[in-house]
Amino acid sequence: MADITLLADALVRSTPLILAGLAVALAFRGGVFNLGAEGQLMMGAAASAAISIKLAPLMGPSVIVVSLGGGAVAGALWAGIAAELKRRFHVLEIISTIMLNFIAIHLVSFLVRGPMQEPTRIYPQTESLADSARLPIIIPGTRLHAGLILAVLLAVCLHWIFKHTAAGFRVRALGAGPNAARSAGQIDIAVLSWRVFVMSGAIAGLAGAIEVSGVTFALYENISPGYGYTAIAVALIAGLNPLGVIASGVFFGVLETAALALQRDFGIPSSIASMVEALLILVTLALAGLRGYLAFLAPRERTA
Repeated sequence: MADITLLADALVRSTPLILAGLAVALAFRGGVFNLGAEGQLMMGAAASAAISIKLAPLMGPSVIVVSLGGGAVAGALWAGIAAELKRRFHVLEIISTIMLNFIAIHLVSFLVRGPMQEPTRIYPQTESLADSARLPIIIPGTRLHAGLILAVLLAVCLHWIFKHTAAGFRVRALGAGPNAARSAGQIDIAVLSWRVFVMSGAIAGLAGAIEVSGVTFALYENISPGYGYTAIAVALIAGLNPLGVIASGVFFGVLETAALALQRDFGIPSSIASMVEALLILVTLALAGLRGYLAFLAPRERTA
C-alpha cells in the first residue's frame, strides 16, 4: 500500500508538470518563447478557486467543468497580454512573460490576503472548496485525481493535431521557419503566433485550475513550487513531443517526489533534484547542438 501511495503522489506531482509542459511545448513548436507558464498557471488557479467558491453552492458537481474552463480562460487572457505586446509593440515575449510571472505571483498574494482571504482572516489563503467542486479520486485511499486523465488525453490530442491536421502542420511550419511559412505556405504568421500564444496560456491556466480542484482545494500564496519553470525542462527533454511530455513529466514528478522523500527520511537536500534537472537540460541541449553540427557537415562531406 505504501508503494501505491508513493507512486500516486508522484503522479499527482506529475500532472501539473505534464500540462504546463504541454503549454511550453505547444508554444515552442510554434516559434513562441512563452516563459510565462508559471504566471498563467497561477492566474488559472486563482480564477478556478474564485469560481468554485462562488458557484459550488448553486451548481453542485457541474461547477468543476466551469471552474476548469474559467482557469483555462484566465491563463489564455494572461498570455494574451504578452501576445498583444508582441503583436502591437514588438516586445520580446521572453521579457514580457517573465515580468508577468512576477505580477501574477504578487497578484495572487494580494488576493489571498485581501478580497479572497478565508473568513477568519488568519491564514493567507481562500476558504476550502466544497466537496462538489473537487475532482474525483481515481484510486481510493490515495490523492491521485482525474486531472491526470485529462492531462494524458490532452497530450494525445495535441500529438494527433500536430501529426494529422492542417492546423498542426501550420504550427510546425511556423516554428521551423516563419519566413518560409509566410512566403511559401501563405501563412499569416502574426495571427497564428498570437493564437499559439493564447492556446499555450490556456493549457497552463488549466494546469492551475486542476491543481486547485484536485490537490490543494484552496488558493494559497505559494500554490506552485515552480511548476511553470520546471515545465520548460519537461518540454525540452521531451523534444517538444506531446507524447514525450507525458513520460518526461512523470519522470520529473517521480524525481521531485523521491527527492522530498529522501530529505524527509535521510536528510539529503531536495535540491539534488534541481541539479539532476539542470544536468539533463545541458545534456539535451548538447546533443541537439551536436546533431545540428553533424547535419551541417553532412552536405559538405558529400560534396568533397
